[in-house]
Amino acid sequence: MSERREAIERAMAHFEKLLAEQMDRVERMKAAEDWIDYSKVDPIVIGVVGGDGIGPYISGEAKKVLEYLLRNEVKAGKVEIRNIAGLSIEERARAMKAIPDGVIEELKRCHAILKGPLTTPKKGDPWPNLESANVAMRRELDLFANVRPVKVPSQGIDWIFFRENTEGAYILGSQGLNVNDEIAFDFKVITNPGAERIVKLAFEHAKKNGIDRVTAVTKANVIKTSDGKFLEVARKVAEKYPGIELDEWFIDIMAAKLVDPKRRTQFRVVVLPNLYGDIITDEAAEFQGGVGTAGSANIGKRYAMFEAIHGSAPRMVEEGRAQYADPSSMMRAAVMLLGHIGFVEEAKRLEMALDICSQHEKKVVLTGRQDGATGAEFADYVMETLHDPDLEGKWKGYQS
Repeated sequence: MSERREAIERAMAHFEKLLAEQMDRVERMKAAEDWIDYSKVDPIVIGVVGGDGIGPYISGEAKKVLEYLLRNEVKAGKVEIRNIAGLSIEERARAMKAIPDGVIEELKRCHAILKGPLTTPKKGDPWPNLESANVAMRRELDLFANVRPVKVPSQGIDWIFFRENTEGAYILGSQGLNVNDEIAFDFKVITNPGAERIVKLAFEHAKKNGIDRVTAVTKANVIKTSDGKFLEVARKVAEKYPGIELDEWFIDIMAAKLVDPKRRTQFRVVVLPNLYGDIITDEAAEFQGGVGTAGSANIGKRYAMFEAIHGSAPRMVEEGRAQYADPSSMMRAAVMLLGHIGFVEEAKRLEMALDICSQHEKKVVLTGRQDGATGAEFADYVMETLHDPDLEGKWKGYQS
């Protein structure tokens, strides 16, 4: 057999395996259980994953604020907050697995997870070429919706992004194929049930919040099959929501229009496949003060994980500045966690306190260096603000 034929045969066998796995995944999605009802869970278990680099510092401060807000529920045994170990890059490298044995079972004993940033090895790192733990966790827990809000009232920005989390370009990102020395293939997959559930979640959010438009972002004019399927499904879902318009944009012009002051205020709810959502939400976070200020939710029907959208910042650790890292992103993630598990009032108070501390009063200023406050000092400032009996009145005063 010629080298060319051998390469084609290997590629066909590889693709056949991937295709069988994805067909099985579609069947699992179809058979998935209903949404968890947190009002019937006792106790609600919140797991905290410290993460790598600055992760343990910022997640530790966010945990401290969570414990303050939920102190009565923890004391009464209605909420348990526990640390989940075993996911540092050193532990993953020793196990040679994205998620070491036993850790996924620990995660599945939690109802909600607050996760610090985890290092994903890349070429040139001292670490083995492991799959992203974030991607593996989303897949194993079926956390199909990555939800990222961005609010800047002074600029009329009130966005919420629904990024599909378990397929697209990332689900098979570590399973590409070097056919020979000259040709490399990666794979992108969009499924009907995968696209339908993320688009439906976006429309449900719009419906509950009185929003009359959902923006779907693809590159269906060029990537006609997979992106075309995502857009086709979005159109079918939209038919079930009369009064809510489906607004269609391509990813390149969407990126441009987010920086257009006249157009950007018209966007409210945005739904996107995985890769586009990753890129656009980082761009959007810059309006709020950068990725260091933004939190995100990874939501499934049974489990939910909440995290910062930035990385582990190893340079800050190497330079001895980890204690000066801004924990706002993790605290914004905690806001989403609280709201998701039913503590809506606590979520609202924390969001108001963060707005006051980071956008208005700024009595404690974080710079990431010794000329600014530490993350612990900022956390204390947030808790002091939470303790203010006129918190809501103060917040409304700043809005006006």
